[in-house]
Amino acid sequence: MRIEVRGLTFEATEGGPPGGPVVILLHGFPANRHGWDDVTPFLNAAGFRTYAIDQRGYSPGARPLGVDAYRAEECVLDAVAFVDALAGGRADIVGHDFGALVSWQLAAAHPERVRSLTAVSVPHPAAFGQALLTDPDQQQRSSYIDLFRTVGKAEHVLSRDGGAGLRKMLAGVGARIDVYAEPLLEPGALTATLNWYRALVIEDLVKVGPVARPTTYVWGERDIAVGTAAAFAAGDHVTGDYRFLALPGVDHWVTEAQPDVLAQAILARIGSAS
Repeated sequence: MRIEVRGLTFEATEGGPPGGPVVILLHGFPANRHGWDDVTPFLNAAGFRTYAIDQRGYSPGARPLGVDAYRAEECVLDAVAFVDALAGGRADIVGHDFGALVSWQLAAAHPERVRSLTAVSVPHPAAFGQALLTDPDQQQRSSYIDLFRTVGKAEHVLSRDGGAGLRKMLAGVGARIDVYAEPLLEPGALTATLNWYRALVIEDLVKVGPVARPTTYVWGERDIAVGTAAAFAAGDHVTGDYRFLALPGVDHWVTEAQPDVLAQAILARIGSAS
């Protein structure tokens, strides 16, 4: 389906019974909405209506030019518009990677739109930002961001040889590599999606306020992008009911590695918010 909000057209996959409680799922880089394909059947079977959405830059009809179009506040306002258009103003929110950053900020700034939050891999922005500023381990884990912020070089490194760099990044997702990589090799797509990194202001992450909504944070203990300092600090920025689920042996790609476990965590969180 397509969702038209804020003058843009977003691609989405819907599922579950019409009229069921709405769950909105937001992906990260360099994935897309299909990252939720193994998770949503569990939610649909439980009676929930799901919308997995290709965010700005990923949807061809929502690919504005310029770095400023990908600032966090713009991405969060997209999420507000999704909730209003698809759920009548309130929904259960699930986000992975950059989608988690958007989801945390949505819950912090617009709590009335969020019934419950399940964030996957990336912790609360303030916990992540503080670790980026002070923790050597997290700084090393996030050193790839410097490349992604370099205009031209990042596009070349990731897209050369038919997208070999992208595919190397996606080695942990199994058979879904091409599903994620091929759309980003279309003209303009890679620059648009990398603009999320170029618009990122670390100091602004630290300023994101606490989340008062019922929240679950799911993190793979083998995640090479997010270390323990950031992950363990996420709960310090939640004032609502909070659960932290650490998955032994799981890397950054939680949605592919343990979709059933993740789905049960989402359902448990939604149930506790009822």
